[in-house]
Amino acid sequence: MPIQPGETAPDFVLPDQNGTPVSLSQFQGRSAVVLFFYPKDDTTGCTMEACAFRDQTPAFDAAGATLLGISSDSSDSHSRFAAKYGLPMTLLSDKGGRVRKLYGVKSTFGIIPGRATFVIDRSGVVRHVFSSQSEPTRHVSEALSALA
Repeated sequence: MPIQPGETAPDFVLPDQNGTPVSLSQFQGRSAVVLFFYPKDDTTGCTMEACAFRDQTPAFDAAGATLLGISSDSSDSHSRFAAKYGLPMTLLSDKGGRVRKLYGVKSTFGIIPGRATFVIDRSGVVRHVFSSQSEPTRHVSEALSALA
């Protein structure tokens, strides 16, 4: 069952695109977090989604939100993906999908890792959840609306 609005977001620690450990709790009290799970670096839908988040970074900054992207790709893959598309957000490597499972993000057809976005407030409570494999750029507008 996916994490629902009103629930406390589970904490985790994952390496970012530079191999640096990042925890969800390090943002608590400092900023809201838009946590978006995506299937795979440098694929069509995931690139559209990541670039849409990139293009709206000033709006997320103005809303006091930090963007964190998660897939099971390696830190090296994330580093290449971020460099290729000028992605300013932190990309986290969830090898084995432990955090994806913790948040209840389901696979599509049982094989493609799911695409879901969680908007988490400064106190660590989930305020909005959006899941759609086929509408990657809608994750951005959904997150911005939830932060407004």
